[in-house]
Amino acid sequence: MKKNVLNLCKAVVLGAALAASSCTSYKTVPYMMNSSEVNLDSSAVLFEARIMPKDELTITVNYPEDAEAVIPFNLTATPAVSSTRTQLGTQPTLQTFLVTNEGTINYPVLGTLHVGGMTVNQVEDLIASKIEGTYLKNRPVVTVRLSNYKVYVLGEVNSPGTYTVPSEKVSIYGALSMAKDLTIWGRRDNVKLIREDATGKKTIHELNLNDANLINSPYFYLQQNDVLYVTPNKTKSKNSDIGSSTSYWVSSISILVSIASLVTNILR
Repeated sequence: MKKNVLNLCKAVVLGAALAASSCTSYKTVPYMMNSSEVNLDSSAVLFEARIMPKDELTITVNYPEDAEAVIPFNLTATPAVSSTRTQLGTQPTLQTFLVTNEGTINYPVLGTLHVGGMTVNQVEDLIASKIEGTYLKNRPVVTVRLSNYKVYVLGEVNSPGTYTVPSEKVSIYGALSMAKDLTIWGRRDNVKLIREDATGKKTIHELNLNDANLINSPYFYLQQNDVLYVTPNKTKSKNSDIGSSTSYWVSSISILVSIASLVTNILR
């Protein structure tokens, strides 16, 4: 009888442990499981970021024939120098241009320019064409960069946070790799993408990383200020109750084991 009581207690404890550590199905873990079935012809499109309201642009104008002639087109800011000490080697830095809600910037000499919805190459052509002929004899070299191209990765990833994209191009897999990939608790088949358009309208899209057809999706490449949220799976959701219901059951099992041991000692 003593052995039966002890074996029963062991079975209860073992069953509780197995229930708490239920495993995740393999088929929900790998990315792009059906990669051999995907038609990649439609994915042959080069991604170019479009300028949105509240973007910050860094713009430089160069003219090899006469460097001083383009000084008025390069807006610079000199860092403040402390009155108590002299700072040697202080260099002026280029100021950024904040795109308004109407999609415009106020550019030196040229005035108000509408750049919303354009690519950086289109803005470069716009500025160069306005300078050429009117202010300079030949076409200057204009370089435009998005200085605040950021994406946000949250939820069940190993390193959630805000990530700056210097190349102005990042795929959903690239963003997740910057966040050091999903945890084992993250749902690969339900990653939410929150996106805001130029009018301020927000949309939420559910993406399936297990499906290789995501490569052909318009959401494969992320726009600036996109938010990725990786939802937890059911196992993680259940484990989140460890401070309440789970601890209650563990305490109850411990009490049962103590009672069983006491009864065993009495019957000895």
